[in-house]
Amino acid sequence: MNSKAYLSKAIWLDQMIENKLEQLQSLKSLSMKVTTNFTMDNVGGGGIEKSRMESTIIKVLELEDEIKDDIECMVEIKIDIMKMIKKISRLNDQFLLELRYLSGKSWEDVAATMGYDKRTVIRIHGKAIKEMDNLKEATKCH
Repeated sequence: MNSKAYLSKAIWLDQMIENKLEQLQSLKSLSMKVTTNFTMDNVGGGGIEKSRMESTIIKVLELEDEIKDDIECMVEIKIDIMKMIKKISRLNDQFLLELRYLSGKSWEDVAATMGYDKRTVIRIHGKAIKEMDNLKEATKCH
């Protein structure tokens, strides 16, 4: 996997987590609207259907666990990305990569933050990615 694709994983994971958090909020909201079904328990030990409320709560808990796992994965990836970015020789390039891949800023926002136009930011980005690819290749050989 090239450096740009690897760095982009942090952005995608971040967006996936945000999407799941929205889903979770929606499920929680729906679970408050679900009414419980009060029925007589079957004493004979037959199959008692779980209430819709219980099913919804279980789904909410499962989604919460999935989000926690995704967040742990994202933290590990971001730590690895931070280490990779610190190996880049120019601080300006490091800052650009951090803004784009760790903060998830758009190219326009990166350009505005750094005081450059978008074209300059993309040119600097290309050089930084090339340097990162070269660093990765150098570490593979040794």
